[in-house]
Amino acid sequence: MQKLNFPDYTFRFKNSENKIAIFCETRKKFIILTPEEWVRQHVVRFLTVDKKYPVSHVNVEKIIRMNGLVKRYDVVVYQPDGGIFLLVECKAPEVTISQNTFDQIARYNMQLKAQNMMVTNGINHYFCRIDNEQEQYQFLPDIPEYTK
Repeated sequence: MQKLNFPDYTFRFKNSENKIAIFCETRKKFIILTPEEWVRQHVVRFLTVDKKYPVSHVNVEKIIRMNGLVKRYDVVVYQPDGGIFLLVECKAPEVTISQNTFDQIARYNMQLKAQNMMVTNGINHYFCRIDNEQEQYQFLPDIPEYTK
């Protein structure tokens, strides 16, 4: 897989039906390794190792229903009170981050109400804080480390 713009992490792999699978620490199972999954697993490690968010606060690839459609978010980091601190949208490295990507995560966030969002293709990362009163987001240089 392609080298990403994250620190180097160690992952567990296995061959599953002639496809490579990567072990997901949050889902506690092996997942077929796609370029997007490679990015997603790096994001989870970045959040749990570098930013110190507890693994128990991180949720990966869950269904949300929007206007009768079934969608899946990539990564959510919960706060201790159950609110959502961070919503992450992951794209494969070859996918250019565009306004459509921000529109997609903004639609998800209309339902999830996260305080912060991250959009990444593993190469480029964008972080922003949501201002619900002004209905806009403010770009940040980074996501803050976990604090209790």
